[in-house]
Amino acid sequence: MTAPVLTEGETLLATFTPDRLTYWRAHLIMAVALGAVVGLFLLWQGNPYPVMGPVGAALAIAVRAAYVASEALSDLWYLTSRRLIGPRGLSVPRAQIASARPFFGSVQVITTTGDKHLIKYLANPAADAARLTQAL
Repeated sequence: MTAPVLTEGETLLATFTPDRLTYWRAHLIMAVALGAVVGLFLLWQGNPYPVMGPVGAALAIAVRAAYVASEALSDLWYLTSRRLIGPRGLSVPRAQIASARPFFGSVQVITTTGDKHLIKYLANPAADAARLTQAL
């Protein structure tokens, strides 16, 4: 996504970019957790090869992560003096942002109408949530 088109008098205050290391760390945690669950399930079922569950889960998550990485890591968010601009044409007026809080490596933005948006894979979600909250 290129820089947003700003209206007259609107200024860019912050850009939120996804972090590659955070992206891969999140997928590694997912692979380990889901692999353990699948392995335990196979043990419970009496499967003679329960190790195949974690191996399969890790491979599936790795393939998905590699396939989706270019799209997920290109999702940029912009905070301007008037709105929060997200990927794929999302635009939320700043007056409609009720809160922003860190949420598992992301920032969850909640609007006054109850809509929720995730700014994913941030290197420091707590600092970015604070920056968003201060701008309100």
